[in-house]
Amino acid sequence: MVAQRTGRAGPYADPVRASTALLTDHYELTMLQAALQSGMARRRSVFELYGRRLPEGRRYGVVAGVGRALEAIEDFRFDDDVLETLGSIVDERTCEWLASHRFGGTIWGYAEGDLYFPFSPLVIVEGTFAEAVLLETVLLSVYNHDSAIASAASRMTQAAGARPCIEMGSRRTHEQAAVASARAAYIAGFATSSNLAARQRYGVPTAGTSAHSFTLLHDTETDAFRAQVASLGRGTTLLVDTYDVREAVRLGIEVAGTELGAVRIDSGDQGALAHEVRAELDALGATSTRILVTSDLDEFSIAALAAAPVDGYGVGTQLVTGSGHPTCGFVYKLVAREDDHGEMVAVAKKSKDKISIGGRKWAMRRLSAAGVAEAEVIGVGRPPENDGDDRELLVTLVEDGEVVGREPLDAARDRHTAARGELPHAGEQMSKGEPVIPTQFV
Repeated sequence: MVAQRTGRAGPYADPVRASTALLTDHYELTMLQAALQSGMARRRSVFELYGRRLPEGRRYGVVAGVGRALEAIEDFRFDDDVLETLGSIVDERTCEWLASHRFGGTIWGYAEGDLYFPFSPLVIVEGTFAEAVLLETVLLSVYNHDSAIASAASRMTQAAGARPCIEMGSRRTHEQAAVASARAAYIAGFATSSNLAARQRYGVPTAGTSAHSFTLLHDTETDAFRAQVASLGRGTTLLVDTYDVREAVRLGIEVAGTELGAVRIDSGDQGALAHEVRAELDALGATSTRILVTSDLDEFSIAALAAAPVDGYGVGTQLVTGSGHPTCGFVYKLVAREDDHGEMVAVAKKSKDKISIGGRKWAMRRLSAAGVAEAEVIGVGRPPENDGDDRELLVTLVEDGEVVGREPLDAARDRHTAARGELPHAGEQMSKGEPVIPTQFV
């Protein structure tokens, strides 16, 4: 039996959720123990999660994983099973502290679906050092993965234009990563997913019909098509490349009639085949039957098919691996802390090639009077000045330990569409280049 999720992601069933406290690194707990012993654990601290750069060649990134991160924070508890694991790692005093721990600080961040650029402060965590440092690994895990998938998905949906994209990469990644990938892809504009767990947990629309094995199960391709149409109706999608594509198209129309919903091509020169199939369908009177293509597509192959008579794309491996960039390279750094006099002071890492910028940040997207993005403006120690056209980027996600930033997934999806629409024309380019807008510190 599954527990019913209420107030988190709508009325979708979800397995009873376990503690997320061990989704972390060993050194988070040893730092905590040492800070408790030195008396520094209660110092007020500000940590920030950001990326020093975009993945090579990318013009922008997409923020995803916010909703999943909020769930992880709510479930970050040290129950008896967790503490038993930690008994040989940290001392008794630390275990006692952990047993009653619940995050009580405040978190601000970019809203899910928005865009990010180098040094955008995606997450700002303020609390004691002890409670803020413990969230480092789980936040980085969620944001690095989900934002990488959403960033790849955004490029794909941009290349596809009005043609829908279907997420179908579950079999190419870890089973739980597949669920998160489907969620992230939906935020970035994918129409549906093949993953049923994503439907159950997050309400992501799902779709699917048949694979080559269903055709091979039957004595003839005609028998397979008849069985599928009898079960799923004339609006179904028939897979037509098991044997001979043109013959399969003819058989499909013979079985389903001109009301056949779609045919799917999963191999070969898909651009050339799409033209041939379109001509065959039209000659048979099936002018409204759509053509879907699948098989190792990425944003570049989708763009290359723009002139072909293709009506939709199924994307798997390249999506769930971030289309060559499976992580965003986000880091989580202490940027301010309380001093001996109770004042907050900026701190920063100065090591070569891995510098951080000290001081609490504020973020704003500078927009022209016409609403076109011009710069990512980061205020250090104080908010940047808004001229009235600009858009503030940070929202409150957690306040005094309570999650306040939860929202429906479709809100993130709509936000992504709007944020991408603010970009200048260069943001649509698939070629490698610099970030489409600069990051400015003030």
